[in-house]
Amino acid sequence: MDRSPHVFLASASPRRQALLIQIGIGHTLLHVGVDEALLPDEPAGDYVRRVALEKARAGRALLPVGDAGSPVLGADTAVVVDGRIMGKPRDRDEGIDMLLTLSGRSHQVLSAVALAAGRETVRVSESRVTFCTLTQAQCEAYWETGEPHDKAGGYAIQGRAAVFVSRLEGSYSGVMGLPVYETAELLREFGIEVL
Repeated sequence: MDRSPHVFLASASPRRQALLIQIGIGHTLLHVGVDEALLPDEPAGDYVRRVALEKARAGRALLPVGDAGSPVLGADTAVVVDGRIMGKPRDRDEGIDMLLTLSGRSHQVLSAVALAAGRETVRVSESRVTFCTLTQAQCEAYWETGEPHDKAGGYAIQGRAAVFVSRLEGSYSGVMGLPVYETAELLREFGIEVL
C-alpha cells in the first residue's frame, strides 16, 4: 500500500509533476485557469508570488467536498532580464528573439511555490543562469526541436538548452519550475514530511 504524502497540484506542467514524484510526493492534478497577465508596475518577485498563490487558491475552489481541507500546491516561474519578465514565446520569431536576448549574458529565474490548506504560505527561489554566446542558427535549430514553445524565457534547462548554460547559481529545480527545497520547506510547515 502506498503511504506517500499527497497534495493536489494546481498545474498541468509535466516538469512540476516529475519533480514532485522525484521527492516522493503523490499528487492529483487540478486544471486551473488563472490570468497570468502582469499588473502595471508589478515587480517580478511580486508577480510570481501572486500567480502561484492564485493558482493554489483556484485549485482549492475545485476540491471535492471530501477533500476540502487538503493542501493545494501552486507554482509559477519567471525569467527576468533587465527587470523585464520574459513569458512564454508567442511564436517562432519571439522565441528566437528571446534566446538571442539571453545569449552571452546572465538572467534571473524566479520560481514561487504556494501551498494553501486553510492557511496560505509562499516561498520564492531566485537563481542566476548564464548562457554562452548563441548564433542565430543555434537559436533557430533549438526552436525547431519544439522544446521551447511553452517555456518561460523560451528554453528548458532540463532539455537540450542545457548545452547553452555555462553557469548556474541557485536552484536547478527552481529553474525547471518547482524549487524542491522550498517546496519541502512548505510541506513540512503544513505537517507533510518529505523524508
